[in-house]
Amino acid sequence: MKSPLCVTHRKQTASFRIVGLMLAITPLWLMLAAANTLAYAQAKSSPADWTEFHRDNMQRWNPYETVLGVGNVGNLELKWKNPIGAYMTSGGISSTVTVDGVVYFGSTDGAVYALNATTGTKLWSFTTGYLVDSSPAVANGVVYVGSWDGNLYALNASTGAKLWKYATESECTGATLCGSGLVGTSPTVANGVVYFAAFDGNVFALNASTGALLWKYTTGLHVYASPAVANGVVYVGSQDGNEYALNASTGAKLWSYATTVNNVFSSAAVAYGVVYIGASDGNVYALNASTGSLLWSHYYGDDLIDSSPAVANGVVYISGTGKFYAVKASTGDLLWNFTTGGGYESSSPAVANGVVYIGSVDGNVYALNASTGALLWSYRAGEPGLFSSPIIVDGTLYIIYANQSNTGNTYAFSVGVDADLFLRINPSTTTVHQGDLITYAFPVWNLGPDNADNEVLTTQVPEGTTFDYIRISGTPALGTCTHPPYQGTGQIVCHEGASMAPNTTWTVRLTVKLTAPAGTVITANAATMSDTPDPNMANNTATVSLTVQ
Repeated sequence: MKSPLCVTHRKQTASFRIVGLMLAITPLWLMLAAANTLAYAQAKSSPADWTEFHRDNMQRWNPYETVLGVGNVGNLELKWKNPIGAYMTSGGISSTVTVDGVVYFGSTDGAVYALNATTGTKLWSFTTGYLVDSSPAVANGVVYVGSWDGNLYALNASTGAKLWKYATESECTGATLCGSGLVGTSPTVANGVVYFAAFDGNVFALNASTGALLWKYTTGLHVYASPAVANGVVYVGSQDGNEYALNASTGAKLWSYATTVNNVFSSAAVAYGVVYIGASDGNVYALNASTGSLLWSHYYGDDLIDSSPAVANGVVYISGTGKFYAVKASTGDLLWNFTTGGGYESSSPAVANGVVYIGSVDGNVYALNASTGALLWSYRAGEPGLFSSPIIVDGTLYIIYANQSNTGNTYAFSVGVDADLFLRINPSTTTVHQGDLITYAFPVWNLGPDNADNEVLTTQVPEGTTFDYIRISGTPALGTCTHPPYQGTGQIVCHEGASMAPNTTWTVRLTVKLTAPAGTVITANAATMSDTPDPNMANNTATVSLTVQ
């Protein structure tokens, strides 16, 4: 959905802590028991699931969240991150939804992705014909998502298989913009109908099971705001400057309200019988949901407000230009504001259990006290360029970071994250002679229960040997190593560089040449650590010794 500081609580980095481990390496006599590969199992569906951009209450507020709150959000830690699909163009970026233990999102690489919500591992992907910055909607086992190729897709939520697609105009192929028919809005599903809008100015209602067109309404210009559906009415803004209310069954116009500018990118929030929107004239509007009459509008000093509001407990939360606002829902009176380090903010806020979460183009994710605006936690995802909107489900915060350099990640943060790493050293042989090549394998097993992020393995060329070569294998990303030159000696540091799921292994293999004479004891030491807290540090070091024959 085109909606388009450092961490305040931070642990030591793996690279820093591992130095202490290397100073006190002790022998390990433990044997690692065989473990079965963790199989993906769907989580039980919960009313706390965030099924679409607005959430099903059209307020971007999760009233079911009980795990994360004001008291513990400052302890958020990175649970996992996955770089897959984290691409961006000037078109914007999709936001995640999470349903039944699966995270779904679109990417401007043209694909729709499904990740395991617990581990971040990829479950499936589906490739459309062009960019996908639409945020998916999931209902009854089906994922609905739009693409810039001019189609609205329905995919099997378990497999990603295409069930049907609806073309807004003649279909586009390849990297060619699909004219006015591109679908950048996020669909909304209600009562067996999927609603979405397209850049051609049309609002569509389709049979959610078959994709058959039920009705279509044409606004005065392009539509890039996502429809909100409440009480039998579809609310949607258009670049003709109007907010429209349409009969959800027939598409007939019930009313329209003209803002003072020809741009309404903001997707409406609906609560208390009121429609709340931002507009490119810098105003926030509150409209009577039944009649469209203006209840209040306020200008808070921004040139434009294109993000979508969140509404909870009588307060409207919305991003402006370098500012974030909390205003009284009944009057629009300013309650508090928070200054970000960014400019034009298109990320839309999410509210859960007394905390409001926002992404900023300054590259940070913020958690603020919803009552006071006080900063509770922040995480710097990278250089400026965070446009995606956050969601909170069952104690986990999800958000996508991507920038114009097409680098970034899908992130999951939660509290109480642990990953128990277990390291061994296995020599290729126990009988060695001067001049032999010997390979040491350093398998690192993540015993769980959570992902191990950014794992680091540190060792050195054993005394009495010289470096020959090194390689990496395993189920996570292969990673990189810094090492001495051929026939050299010294320290070796290997970075896994991604997330290592529970019950997976990552192995570094070091080959050295024995130069010491017979009778010399050759000792290899190693230590491992990750950015994820480890409850059992005794498993993180290993030593093995051999005697030259």
